[in-house]
Amino acid sequence: MILYIALGLFIIAIIFFWQSTRQRREAGLPGGRVIYTDTRAWGKVEKPLFSNELGLTGKPDYLVEQNGKLIPVEVKTGRVPDAPYDSHIFQLAAYCLLVEKTYGKRPPYGIIHYPNRNFAVDYTPQLESALLDQLAEMRRDENRTNVPRSHQDAARCRRCGFRKVCDQSLA
Repeated sequence: MILYIALGLFIIAIIFFWQSTRQRREAGLPGGRVIYTDTRAWGKVEKPLFSNELGLTGKPDYLVEQNGKLIPVEVKTGRVPDAPYDSHIFQLAAYCLLVEKTYGKRPPYGIIHYPNRNFAVDYTPQLESALLDQLAEMRRDENRTNVPRSHQDAARCRRCGFRKVCDQSLA
């Protein structure tokens, strides 16, 4: 009887292990320990990462500790591109910078997970410099009063939080 109970518990443990491995793979997570998550599916949502010095805040979908290194993971849905979009790369770079400022550990790379495809993006000094330049440009643009629209996409205008006050709206 004890043998059957032990066998049953062993089978249940294998099922749980298989299920957790499958969920990790679907989320695009590398091996390691999940130390931060911004998805309700894994528990309560963590507070955002914040740098007062940069005036920057953000919440990566996951932060995985792997061999002492911290790896931010951003999960995207929708169409899978041939290469990650620049905006997604800069978002991930911002998370890398915030991880470094918050935890004192520089991520060597981050992961952008699209449905059925992952892109590992190296967090290089060149990418960090481009991010800081982009942030500086955004700060300058905050004070501009007449910023021209940067696209011709009416659907994008319909989703914009400024569409009711924008004199260039396409929607």
